[in-house]
Amino acid sequence: MQLLQAMNERRSIRGFKPDPIAKETLADILQTAGRSPSYTNTQPWEVTVVTGERRQALSDVLYKLAQAGEPGKADVPVPTVWSEATALRSKTHNINRFAALGVAREDTAQRNHLRLENFRFFGAPCVMFVWMDEALGPWSNMDVGGFLHGLSLTAMGHGLGTCLQASLANYPDAIRECLDLPASKKLLVGLSMGVPNLEAPLNAYRSARMPIEEFVTWYE
Repeated sequence: MQLLQAMNERRSIRGFKPDPIAKETLADILQTAGRSPSYTNTQPWEVTVVTGERRQALSDVLYKLAQAGEPGKADVPVPTVWSEATALRSKTHNINRFAALGVAREDTAQRNHLRLENFRFFGAPCVMFVWMDEALGPWSNMDVGGFLHGLSLTAMGHGLGTCLQASLANYPDAIRECLDLPASKKLLVGLSMGVPNLEAPLNAYRSARMPIEEFVTWYE
């Protein structure tokens, strides 16, 4: 797949086939994504790759916490204030996504079911967690964002899809305990990866993007 094609076709996949991914393929994806730029070549990203029985055990832990309504304690707090424009884009996205699935606003049971599917990793055979040392700051956060985009595009080159999931970062303590990681590792985001199941209803929707007139100012 060509880079420009991948840039235009990338989307969040929320339905995967159970086909396992070879460890060599995952290593190649991560090695390529590791070429992403970073401030003074600090390369601050750290990744844990979870598959097989450990993946299922971790899913069970996270699903039970979410199902029980356990409050999230993310290492990176979710923004509480949005500008008017960003709030409108987020609201419109959620309305359109549920409409595409035929889920009514008042159907709280189905909405909750869809929320909990995050913790089953949408059926993906592989989930990755991306970490950063707690001593690092905003520049490193930006670098990790670039790495994540590179990771998503590289996965597409191998015929795989991804979904970045902030919800998976809601329970960092549980994940650190399951993976035996120190408290000094700050969890930024989780990412499900696998072969896309294009027949899954959750993959029928594709989010809109702003025209460049809304985010570009030209000076000549």
